[in-house]
Amino acid sequence: MDARLLEILVCPVCKGPLDYRKTEGELVCKACRLAYAVKDDIPVMLEEEARQLAAGEA
Repeated sequence: MDARLLEILVCPVCKGPLDYRKTEGELVCKACRLAYAVKDDIPVMLEEEARQLAAGEA
């Protein structure tokens, strides 16, 4: 992922910061407990496409 893109991306639900998890290929919002997939270096920033984080995940 482009570092400049990561600087401007925010969670579409709460507008909070996102953590990029390269190994999982996801952008994670800790506040909403949602993980947004990154496919071919393009983030899928749709709430309905996001994965809900499990209880032990953060």
